[in-house]
Order: sequence, then C-alpha cells, then structure tokens
Amino acid sequence: MNNIYDTLYQIGMVPVIKIDDAKDAIPLAKALCDGGIPCAEVTFRTDAAYQAIKNMSENVPEILVGAGTVLSIEQAKLAIEAGAKFIVSPGLNPEVVKYCQSVNVPILPGCITPTEIELALSFGLNVLKFFPAEQAGGLDFTKAVCAPYTQIKFIPTGGISEKNLEEYLKFDKIVACGGSYMATTDLINNGKWDEVTEICKKTVEKIKKVRN
Repeated sequence: MNNIYDTLYQIGMVPVIKIDDAKDAIPLAKALCDGGIPCAEVTFRTDAAYQAIKNMSENVPEILVGAGTVLSIEQAKLAIEAGAKFIVSPGLNPEVVKYCQSVNVPILPGCITPTEIELALSFGLNVLKFFPAEQAGGLDFTKAVCAPYTQIKFIPTGGISEKNLEEYLKFDKIVACGGSYMATTDLINNGKWDEVTEICKKTVEKIKKVRN
C-alpha cells in the first residue's frame, strides 16, 4: 500500500459525504477531525462538490480529502484541481482509471465480481472499493471473493454501520470501511457539528477495539 492507503488503514473509516452547500464543508471537516476521523470522501452527487473539496483542502489541511462518485475523466480533473488526494468511483471505468494513474492520483474503483477484480489487477490496482457491500452479500461475500485474490484489499462501502463496522475491520483484507452514518444529510444541513464529532468519537473507539 502507498502512503494514502496506509493513512486510510490507520484512520479505519472513510466518511462518505454529500454536501448540498459548500459553506458547510469547513465546519464539517473540523467536526470530523475533532472526532478523530480526519478523512472525507466528498461525493460528486451535488453541484457543491467541487467547492466543498476546495474549501476543505485549503482551509483544513489536516484532513485527507477524496472525491467520490467520480464517473468521468472530467469529474476526476475537477476533483483533483479542487484538491482531492484520491478518487473513488462506484464502478470500474477504464478511462477514469487510466487518467488517474497518468497524474499519479490513487483511484479506488468499485468492484464486486471476480471479472471486475481481474480487470482492476490488469491495471495494477490492489486496493479496491467493494460496493455496495451489504447489498452484495456483506462480509461473507467479501471473504469468499478475496480467497483466490490474495493480493487484493478492500474498502467496503454500502450498508456499513456502527453495528457491523467492527466485524468488517476484523478481516485482514479490509483497509478501512466507508460509511455515511457519522455525517448524514440531516446532520450536515442542520449544522449539527457536535453530533458529528460525537459519532466519530464513538466510531474511533470501535476501531481501536479491533486494531489496537
């Protein structure tokens, strides 16, 4: 793993963030950091994504900011221009992968099937997003699909909660988990930063149980 994946492993959780108003980006980033999770995957599901990533990366340097739901080279370019340090996509788009590799930015494409995993391996990728994790079969499926691909590690996303986080992290092929429960749309849109911090702190305690 390179340094970013090492950092993600140490953090243990990648908050998946949907921001409707870029003004919320800075207080949200500070709330995540205060809670011990200095990381955010800001999804390109809203028009505010570019500015939100820019606001976080320029004003809260201690947070590791990535861009999620990146579906095209154009979005990847915008995300990297805004300051994203890694790119996440729900599936594996070969053109997006090639572009990110050409500019030396780590990419985590979503993969589920052996065919998708082997395509990822052909690009030299060995850390992948497993999405949608719970809906695709959960931890049991993750373990089964990892068996023939010993070099692959995953960041499962989709259905990860406080209830199943520890079980996922106990599996040695999991770098970190992706989840949105610590920064839901309600918490963000209503500025409930203290609640975000508290949920993050509880999540950190769960991570420590497994990894320390």
